[in-house]
Amino acid sequence: MKNTAKKAFALILAIVTVLSLSLSGCKKSDKDLLARIKEKGTLEMGTEGDWAPWTYHDQDDNLVGFDVELGKAVAEYIGVEAKISETDWDSILAGVDSGRFDTAFNGVAYTEERAKKYDFSKPYAFVDTVLIVREDTTDINSLDDLKGKKTANTISSQYAKIAEEHGATVVGVNTILETIEQLVTGRVDATLNAAVSFNDYIKEHPEAPIKVVATVAREQVVCPVKKGDDTKSFLDQVNACIDEMRASGKLAELSEKYYGMDITKE
Repeated sequence: MKNTAKKAFALILAIVTVLSLSLSGCKKSDKDLLARIKEKGTLEMGTEGDWAPWTYHDQDDNLVGFDVELGKAVAEYIGVEAKISETDWDSILAGVDSGRFDTAFNGVAYTEERAKKYDFSKPYAFVDTVLIVREDTTDINSLDDLKGKKTANTISSQYAKIAEEHGATVVGVNTILETIEQLVTGRVDATLNAAVSFNDYIKEHPEAPIKVVATVAREQVVCPVKKGDDTKSFLDQVNACIDEMRASGKLAELSEKYYGMDITKE
């Protein structure tokens, strides 16, 4: 009987311990995203660092760009330090999924497919997606002409998805420089990209033998977070910061600084 009592007591103790640990874990998870960010004192953001003028390195190798400055402004508004980590595009949203990043500032476009996995801020920029080909190309003038052709794009990007939906084979690249190199050398037939990125490239490389033949989409640029019930307070702060910068004219000034135009209005 004594052994039975001891075993029963041990079993009860184990159950109580497990329940205690479970409750402790629940208490920890009760903190929403904003509270966790404030507790650690940093807003951890993912970005590419090689996609001008969104996010890139200047002549002194400083990380700069429209999204870099906006991300820092959001962190300051919340009252924490900005911690910006550079990685390739394919790892940015994966980093948000895994919790490595709280969010991302990298020209992320809203799509219904992404909305299944992420919650978003209100749009802070509106950009055209354009179809770019070599200057001497005559047989590609619309998305329908991409069937059987090759395009250069980051594999998991919205640009790659559009190209594949129209019958193109996508050759994977990591930077816009690689993209244009693939196009100019004839390894691919076309590419899809943001009009503002194309304009920035042409400004730096006016001799580049490439041209825009069509505007194929207009996208809303947003700040993504992993979908969940604990994101609202954080996104409220992001939206409030965007609203304040838009009302004061700072958002438009930031756009003019990097794009030479205001892309913050729909």
